[in-house]
Amino acid sequence: MNINLSDKFPRDVSRVAGMAGRVADREGMKVYMVGGPVRDIFLKRPNLDLDFVVEGDAIRFAGLFSSELKGRMDAYRAFGTATIKFRDKRVDVVTARKETYERPGAYPRVRPGTIREDLFRRDFTINAMAVSVNSETFGGLVDFYGGLRDLKKGVIRVMHDKSFIDDPTRIFRAVRFSARLGFRIEPKTKILMREALSRGFLGEVNRGRVKKEIELFLREKEPYRCLVEFGRLI
Repeated sequence: MNINLSDKFPRDVSRVAGMAGRVADREGMKVYMVGGPVRDIFLKRPNLDLDFVVEGDAIRFAGLFSSELKGRMDAYRAFGTATIKFRDKRVDVVTARKETYERPGAYPRVRPGTIREDLFRRDFTINAMAVSVNSETFGGLVDFYGGLRDLKKGVIRVMHDKSFIDDPTRIFRAVRFSARLGFRIEPKTKILMREALSRGFLGEVNRGRVKKEIELFLREKEPYRCLVEFGRLI
């Protein structure tokens, strides 16, 4: 799909994305803005945090990008990720990767991958879109999995059949996005959520992660809707 979003970027996003693109071009890397910030551009919702995926060394890119932004970088070399904080914004930078799970609820094993593989590991199609920031393709939408289609339909659709087995906390996230955005959970996705719950996979997840997801429910504008929707799955 040949869509250019550069004219839809909020001014501050355009500035940061342009700076990222200049660093990417200089270093010969492919870099993309990904996930929630891309989704929220279409929804015209503000998003102060930005996520970038690098096909290459994300730590090196983040160090150079942080200098451009005059921000402060924290690197997590074991995971190939970094966080940059500047002004009132947070920028997360990760190496494009693919994931495998040894058992339900376990932390994934990660290996470097392509942008296509990185988007496939995400939770839902509406969060699996990317936008190129390199100068030649700046603003170009990358949408392998029908995220824009589902966004227009107002649908929460899981990426693949094993998603809730690999990471059962995605059940909470499906409910949260549904309540926040007023989207419906696609029927097959809801079936997969119920199957994962009935098979007890949520019990395999670290309790701290479950607690965090419940706390995120309660921080939503309408937490009651989250709790009611989740209750309907049980």
